[in-house]
Order: sequence, then C-alpha cells, then structure tokens
Amino acid sequence: MSNYKFIENGSVTSPLGFVAGGVIAGIKPNNTTKRDLGMIFCEKPCAAAAIFTKNRVKSDTIYVTQEHLKNGVAQAVIANSGNANACNPDGYEKAEQMCALAADALGIAADDVIVASTGVIGQALPIEPIEKSVGALKDSMTRDGGTYAAEAIMTTDTIKKEWAVQLSLGGKTVTIGGIAKGSGMIHINMGTTLSFVTTDAAVSAEMLHSALIEAADVSYNMVSVDGDTSTNDTLAIMASGLAGNDEITEKNGDYALFVEVLTAAFKAVAKKLAADGEGATKLVIGKVSGAKDESTAKVIAKSVICSSLVKAAMFGADANCGRILCAIGYSGAEVDVKKIDVSYRSAKGEILVCKDGMGLAFDEDKAKEILIESEIDIIINLGDGNGEAEAYGCDLTYDYVKINGDYRT
Repeated sequence: MSNYKFIENGSVTSPLGFVAGGVIAGIKPNNTTKRDLGMIFCEKPCAAAAIFTKNRVKSDTIYVTQEHLKNGVAQAVIANSGNANACNPDGYEKAEQMCALAADALGIAADDVIVASTGVIGQALPIEPIEKSVGALKDSMTRDGGTYAAEAIMTTDTIKKEWAVQLSLGGKTVTIGGIAKGSGMIHINMGTTLSFVTTDAAVSAEMLHSALIEAADVSYNMVSVDGDTSTNDTLAIMASGLAGNDEITEKNGDYALFVEVLTAAFKAVAKKLAADGEGATKLVIGKVSGAKDESTAKVIAKSVICSSLVKAAMFGADANCGRILCAIGYSGAEVDVKKIDVSYRSAKGEILVCKDGMGLAFDEDKAKEILIESEIDIIINLGDGNGEAEAYGCDLTYDYVKINGDYRT
C-alpha cells in the first residue's frame, strides 16, 4: 500500500481552498433542531466531475448538476436534507433556484454550483426556507465547517461520515477530503446516496471523472443496506489545484496513486455507510477469494451481502451456511459448488462451517460468540482461481421495518 495517512478529524474542508457550513433552515416541517442545508465553497473555480444513480427515476438535482458539469468546472455545492426534490412537477425549477440562490450569495456563476437533495420523494421542495437561510448559510462557512455540512445532509443517519487523507503527489503534499450520507435506500449500482469530495490536487476534470468511476466500482458500488437504489445518488468531486503538483491529465503514475488513495478512502466510507444502515447492529463484509476472476468474485460477494436471509441470520447470530451457499447458487456466477469453503470471522475468532460445498459439524456456542460481534466477515473461498472481492452490508433488524414504516409521517 502506498504511503498515505488519514487525517484525524479531517473533513471536506481539509484540502487547501475550501470552506463549508450548515444551518437549520426548517425544510422539513417542524424541524428546529437539525441542520438541513449545507454548502461547500472553494476560493477559486475547480476542475469537477460527478457520477450518479443508475435508477431511471432521478431527482431533478441530478439533471441540473449534469448540465452544470458539462464544462468540467464547479466552485460550490449546495445540498439539503428533508426533501429529495424527486418526482415533482417543479423539481428542475427548484433545483435551479437553489443554484441561483447559492451563486448570488457567493458572487459566482449559477452554472458553477453543484446541487443535491435527499429526503422524502414525491413532495414539493419548499424553496422559501432556503431563500431565507442562504445568507446565514454563506456566513456560517469556515475552514472547520465541514462537519456542519456533513450534519446538514443526514437523514436517518445516526453518525456523520467525514474523512480526509494526505499523500505526496509529484513531490507536493496533497489532501483529499469528503463527507457522505447514507443509511437506507442504499444498494449496489452507485449506492452512495450523497457524497462530496474535495482535493487540492491539480487533476483535470476528465481524469477526476475516470478516478471516481474506478474508485467507486470497488467501494461504493459494493455496498447494500436494503436492496433499494436511491433516486438521488450523487458522488461529486472538486479539485482546486492549490497543492501545486503538476496537473494530472493522463493515466500515469500520479493518476494511479491518486486513484489508489481515493479507493482506500472510499472503502473506509463504504464500511461506515453499511454499518450505519437503518436499524443495523452489525457491519457484515462478504470476502470472496479463489474466484476464476474479479468479476465472478464481485457477483458472488454482492449476492451474499444482499440476501435478506443472510442478513437476518447475521442479526440472529445464526451460523447457517446454507443461506450463504444458496446466495452463491442464484448469483448467476459459474462456480464449482464442490470446491466452496465458508467461514465466519470476527474479533472473537473464526469458525469453518462449510468445506468443499458441504456443511460441517461445528461448535454452535463458539459460532454464536463470533457472530454476536458488531463486525462480521463472511469468508468464501471458491477454490477456482485468483479473483477476489469484498462487499459491504449489514444485518436486517426489526428496527429497519419500524424506521421505514413511518419514514414519511
């Protein structure tokens, strides 16, 4: 692994040139205690790129942001929680209004603003609270304000997701930082909900877009909480270039290092997103090795981590290898069932429950002790090659149903 380090208390404002903030705007009725409007701003226009949900039903914020990023430039992000601004007749207009309000407050062009929303789908976004709060939002932005922007995009999240890493790139110290939200409606196929990344590295918009795709493919795209792909998933990045490295404009060694570190950071966030799944009590990581290729390993890891029966078994600390084998079997991947080994691992140890596709007799008490922990590895060896992959999920609990049963009301 290359030489890089995570920054303690790092956030989206850790890279040079960025400030951020968040305020209580009251977008959700009767909200007087939770920040629900956030902003990120750079002192100079940035190279920028984004990738989005694959759901055919999309929030209009995505269409506006796609239009704004056609020139590969952005200088600010404005985002709200409490309302997804999706499936509304005036959604595009409201998203453009949010950009215009942010641009007026910051003194920049509206098409240099990235916009995003998260929350209830199919309800009109009230623009008045945003109009009234955008001035205070602008005034709230500081170099320490990334944590407030992270809070402002939370919905059913129980913890803020923020991070920063530092590395040497072309002889210059470079920082990458970010915030993310996600707890429910997270499923493989971008599965990021909302995530905003900043860096002071000099990287072209084209290379930023390519780097996002590569890094997300083995991190965010390997997360599933509940099998539902959001209408609003947005993963955006802005690069200020203030670190002073030679601009990355091609897939050279500096690009490879940038992607490697970005991937490591995204994997750490992916684990946080999965562990904070709605109602979850456990992070469950599907670790597949011995596949004939990486593609096969990814398909199987995803299938296992998405299985409702596997997720329920993890909640109940039930070492049922049949559910793992079943999920492998319907994954669509070509495997030799008679070569499959399965074990469970946690801080309390590891136990083999399946050898050569056959269930084993094992110590149930030891298995329960292993599976009662808050982080569980499901280890699958296919005995068929060198392909490997990880997928990130959580257990399925009673609270998931409770949270989503009354989410809108």
